[in-house]
Amino acid sequence: MMEIAPLSTSSAKLIHNKTSQSILQLPVEETLDDFKVSGVLLFRDFGIDYEQMKTFAEKFSSRFVLDKDRPIVDPRNKFITLVDPGMHYVSPHCENANSPFRPDVIWFCCAVPAERSGETLFWDGVRVWKELSQELQELFIAKKIRFLQKFPAADWKRFLGSGATLTDVKRMLNNIPGLNYKINEDQSVSIEYICSAVVKTKYGHQDAFANSLIAEYKNPRGIVTFEDASPIPSTLIDQINQVMNNCIEVISWKPGDLVMIDNSRFLHGRRSFSDRKRRIYSLLSYLK
Repeated sequence: MMEIAPLSTSSAKLIHNKTSQSILQLPVEETLDDFKVSGVLLFRDFGIDYEQMKTFAEKFSSRFVLDKDRPIVDPRNKFITLVDPGMHYVSPHCENANSPFRPDVIWFCCAVPAERSGETLFWDGVRVWKELSQELQELFIAKKIRFLQKFPAADWKRFLGSGATLTDVKRMLNNIPGLNYKINEDQSVSIEYICSAVVKTKYGHQDAFANSLIAEYKNPRGIVTFEDASPIPSTLIDQINQVMNNCIEVISWKPGDLVMIDNSRFLHGRRSFSDRKRRIYSLLSYLK
């Protein structure tokens, strides 16, 4: 027997296992239908480890991608990583939304929660968009945003595979709308990516403020501006943060929890913590 209940004030759902049923026994189509509606599913008391997370995710996924910054957990399962290194606060963002390679789903599995704090945070981009002032909505409809990044050879080889060449890089990056790139003498790749801060959700085709604007604005390694290269005022970022603070939702982890997040609709982040034993694993995938 399973119990399905609201996880928060958003559409997110908690699927609570009341028996000894394995998560691998859950019906795929029914689970996917729940995911399309809710956008966030938290599976609790299924006793999930990172290998089961990968096996379960394979039922829904066409392929997996590797985040360039996260440490790989198991060389046999190279797509399974620990979450962002460090113990700092992580700002709201959608995974890889500063590039054209945004995955469909973010999977998180908890092995050891922090003793205090360290909760994963999430924001419904549909709600955030509706809560933004009309002035901000009109601004982001009229003006796109521009991300500038530089990827050393080690980073793009991690993403494409250790045997990848610059020919593979060109093949991947050529003819992508909104993207310009330059290959540097040291084989690093500089990328300019222009996109809207408001996107259509994968399911329901709703407007969502689902992007990486806040996180990249604070990231010293990246640059984010308006499309015309004009700076984004800090006062504007403050206004967005005020709305974000009113829309924040919290996942208080328990060992064995698994979360499935729609990366086209929901932003995520985390609270800071000081417990070095915290272990949250992650996986990025595209749906079938």
